[in-house]
Amino acid sequence: MTRDDFYKRAHEILISLLGEGATFREGQYEAIEATMTRPRTLVVQRTGWGKSLIYFICTRLMRERGRGATIVVSPLLILMKNQLDSATRLGLRCEVLNKTTIERQGDIMRALRKNELDLVLVTPETLFKDDIRDALKKVDIGLFVVDEAHCISDWGHDFRPEYCRLREVIRELSSDTPLLATTATANDRVIEDLCDQLGDNVFISRGPLTRESLSIRLLHMPSRAERYGWILENINKLRGSGIIYCLTKRDCDYLADFLTKNGVSAMAYYSDSDRDEINAEAERKFENNEIKAIVATIKLGMGYDKGDISFIIHYQMPSGIVSYYQQIGRAGRSIDNADVFLMYGKEDMTIIDYFIDTIFPLKEDVDAIMELLKGEERVKGRKIERELNISKRRIERTLEYLLASDIVVLEKHAYALTGKELVYDREKYDAIEKQRRAEAEQMRALATHEGCYSKYIVNCLDDFSAKDCGKCGFCKPKSQISDTVSLEFKEKASNYINRLVLEITPRKMWAVSEQMPSSKLEFVNQEGICLCEYSEVGYGELVRRAIEGDTYFGDELLGKSAELLLPLIKEKGITHLAYVPSKRSDRVSEFASRLAKRCSLELICPFEAKDAPRQCEMENGAHKCQNALNAFEVKAEKLPEKIILFDDTVDSKWTLTVCGYRLMEKGALEIYPFVLAHKGERQ
Repeated sequence: MTRDDFYKRAHEILISLLGEGATFREGQYEAIEATMTRPRTLVVQRTGWGKSLIYFICTRLMRERGRGATIVVSPLLILMKNQLDSATRLGLRCEVLNKTTIERQGDIMRALRKNELDLVLVTPETLFKDDIRDALKKVDIGLFVVDEAHCISDWGHDFRPEYCRLREVIRELSSDTPLLATTATANDRVIEDLCDQLGDNVFISRGPLTRESLSIRLLHMPSRAERYGWILENINKLRGSGIIYCLTKRDCDYLADFLTKNGVSAMAYYSDSDRDEINAEAERKFENNEIKAIVATIKLGMGYDKGDISFIIHYQMPSGIVSYYQQIGRAGRSIDNADVFLMYGKEDMTIIDYFIDTIFPLKEDVDAIMELLKGEERVKGRKIERELNISKRRIERTLEYLLASDIVVLEKHAYALTGKELVYDREKYDAIEKQRRAEAEQMRALATHEGCYSKYIVNCLDDFSAKDCGKCGFCKPKSQISDTVSLEFKEKASNYINRLVLEITPRKMWAVSEQMPSSKLEFVNQEGICLCEYSEVGYGELVRRAIEGDTYFGDELLGKSAELLLPLIKEKGITHLAYVPSKRSDRVSEFASRLAKRCSLELICPFEAKDAPRQCEMENGAHKCQNALNAFEVKAEKLPEKIILFDDTVDSKWTLTVCGYRLMEKGALEIYPFVLAHKGERQ
């Protein structure tokens, strides 16, 4: 086939997908030609440019030449769905390998071996299952694709330990199997790293990153009430539907609930083990423009392809300019204009710092887990928690790192050493963390940048070809959408936030402990009430000032607490209030005394606090549970039936769980926890 014939056939395939009159964007055909003729190709192009089109067309061309199927490694289920829909429209026989197709994976692999499939999308987690990886070694692979390739790079903004194991697969590919890596978010450092990993003679397709359809505006909104109020006041002025990005799952839930209760159709979307059906419904409604907004974490980030998204609102500042560019790239793909709003305030950096601090595991965590595994054939995760005073999140992160480094294997829900020597490159990890903080600083600098916002962003991505966009908040300051929130809508938001009460869902199972080896709790608390988040402005700020300033809780907290408790006390017939004793301060007992008096309850202190470490020194559930069991006994012989159990803050709920258990052991029937502030890890 001549080069002209090759171009003609590629163009025919393009038309069959996009319709008559379709033409290649600048650089698309060159990337197709490189993928078909070179061993390694890296495509770095802006979001919406059409990177998936490259491997769809190459798959058709490969199959027409009698080559094997294309394997596409893709990180997200929602991204897979978009890709699968597009590939099917092109007439390709496709399948997916991920957690939703576990029962069919044997059939899919048999069809792949029989050459009955053209393209298979697989998640990294599924790819590295032993049976899938072994089966793929027997498959004729015509093209191997790594989508969102920046995840391979330690320097990539969305670095994932499990993704890095793809280096092993790349090294195992036969020399005549072409490899295509694609991403929209790679600066010079990431591109250099990817080229080192992909091998020699990498063809790089790199184009300008400016998204001309986007109009970017910055909103300085220090408080939660201002942000909620502004969104409510302005969201219906924005045409079409859009995404509101939040950094935490909790913020997604609260903001979606606030909008819904004020007449705006919105749904939350984030990764969680029990949210698959909810997320699927949110995705379907958003795809069909049945809701105004989907309130999401970055789970709805990479590669999500809905062409008519007309606005993006960032409720908080993202962790870096690279991830910000990727997220705003969801908007304006098939429309000429899309509005992008970035809200920011001081507290955003606290959240960002938390995420940066947890990129890589601590050396002491790695050493502790390695030492534990050395003495055992296989160790389950719960035993690691019980044996080591390390938080569950840190244990999971460390095990991810050890799995990705091939230091441990996971078999039958237990971990074992592989015998491979560990190289913990502290110098490199410090450098990566430093780079992440530099990217976060770039994001912060955007908030005060005196110049075109669009140009600034792509300059940070090492694209210096951009000109002033002419439509962002700096280039065109006047807008129909105000940069401030009116008093009316701020008050609506404040009223909602002040009425917002967090439920304390009771624990029903013990953490594995020496004293309580059985798993089910014999005595379970009633559902409790928590007044606020410790990190929030408003009531959270009042709690924080008292605790960190070592002063007593004020009358405003007392009044709000009584307001919340009095209806419950009346409904349930509660007669007494107990409190969790503290050796550090009498702040809790003093407030409990005032609260009991305000609510006409009898105050009791039935607990005997024993000599035990502070609960905050315990890092995970197993240790917190055991420590609470060691710390508290009930000295009273006779107890009332219904009791409010008060403490100032809650995180793991083990103190409340154990104290409630101890009270019910001694005859109390119903325990209702009440806490001023939630102080747990961010979700």
